[in-house]
Amino acid sequence: MKKHLLFIIILFLGIQIHAQNSMTLSLDDAIAYALENSYAIKQANKDIESSIHRNRETVAIGLPQIEASIDYQNWLKQQISLIPAEFVGGQPGEYIEVAFGTSNNLNASATLNQLIFDGSYIVGLKYLDTYMQIPINAKEKTAQLIRENVINAYGNVLFTEEGILILEKNVATLEQNLMQTEEIYKNGFAEEESVEQLKITLASLKISLSKTEKLKTISYKMLNIILGSDINTPLILTDNLDNLTTQNIRLDLLSKDFTVEDHIDYRIAEITQEGKEAVVKLEKSKALPTLKSFINYGYAGYSDTFSFLNNDQKWFDYSLLGLSLDIPIFSSLARSSRTQQAKIDFDKAQINLIQTTQKVYLELETAKVEYQYSIEEFETSKENLALAERIEKKQEIKFFEGLSTSFDLTEAQRQLYTMQQNYLQSMLNVIASKAVLDKALNTPINN
Repeated sequence: MKKHLLFIIILFLGIQIHAQNSMTLSLDDAIAYALENSYAIKQANKDIESSIHRNRETVAIGLPQIEASIDYQNWLKQQISLIPAEFVGGQPGEYIEVAFGTSNNLNASATLNQLIFDGSYIVGLKYLDTYMQIPINAKEKTAQLIRENVINAYGNVLFTEEGILILEKNVATLEQNLMQTEEIYKNGFAEEESVEQLKITLASLKISLSKTEKLKTISYKMLNIILGSDINTPLILTDNLDNLTTQNIRLDLLSKDFTVEDHIDYRIAEITQEGKEAVVKLEKSKALPTLKSFINYGYAGYSDTFSFLNNDQKWFDYSLLGLSLDIPIFSSLARSSRTQQAKIDFDKAQINLIQTTQKVYLELETAKVEYQYSIEEFETSKENLALAERIEKKQEIKFFEGLSTSFDLTEAQRQLYTMQQNYLQSMLNVIASKAVLDKALNTPINN
């Protein structure tokens, strides 16, 4: 009894943990979650963080730099020098072996370096904001792509869910038709071919149902990956395909005002152009002289033994102040070649900006056409589905009344199944094309 009770408790706790790990999401919730947790947005945040530190590094180049060093030398065997013996009263032409200095030397110093003028540093400071905008714009572009991907993935899950419900309903209806037809056949009022034809159609439907159920699992995993959550996280989606389709029919978007300069692709191309311009100025600035200053202060100690920790050790202080002026004179045209390369890259960036402008307009017009077509296709598919349902129903009645053949019923059923899939796909197309139009219009993420 205790074992059974323990098993029930463990099972209950497992269900509770499983429930706590699941997520209930509307489409807006899913987008918001992905914008915080997706792998791509995390990478974009890291790029921004890296750029912040890179800018701080650039600024620090022109600020005081302090370096300290401690050098200890121990001559295991001191170097010998030869001096004329006559210096100490010896015979001319003879030499005396002498070891200069002590065998233990310790030197500790600190140096303050300060950049006074550097054209490259001035250019770098001027374009700090430009370089910072590159990862910021990249993150905005990433966020737009994430929104579109979440919408598509969320819609695909709903598409498979709706498809399963429709297929299950069709299978149940066809099984009922087959059972009735078999009874009629047994009583001699139907041909065997009618039974066989329904069996073929039913088998085909069951295969489609099995495939769709497997695709459902994959579509949930795909949505989890885009969200940035574990692929096995249970998801409960609160929106449905019908409501999302209705919400995404916004004909006013087709006449919405549009400013190309506000589009993220244009801004990325513009920032790229400014960055290339900065490189041109940077290469030109390298022809200017660089002026630096430094001040050094240190202590040196000398001893034949390691006595530097003794209080009576004698130390000798020293200090040095200096300026360093580097003047570029001749680089065998290397500097000129680098400048010309930078100018070419700048010209290419200008061309790219013009191309991007045209591309943005084209993508917008294409997105409008696709969106308008998807809405029209949806309305047509809705009407066709209603017609197909009525036709199939009439053929079913006629078949069981002996007024039509199994072939006529099968054709009506296949037409109905096709119209059902077309209708689901048309709803998905409306949602997907609306997402593409939002991206083309550069619609803010929170809208």
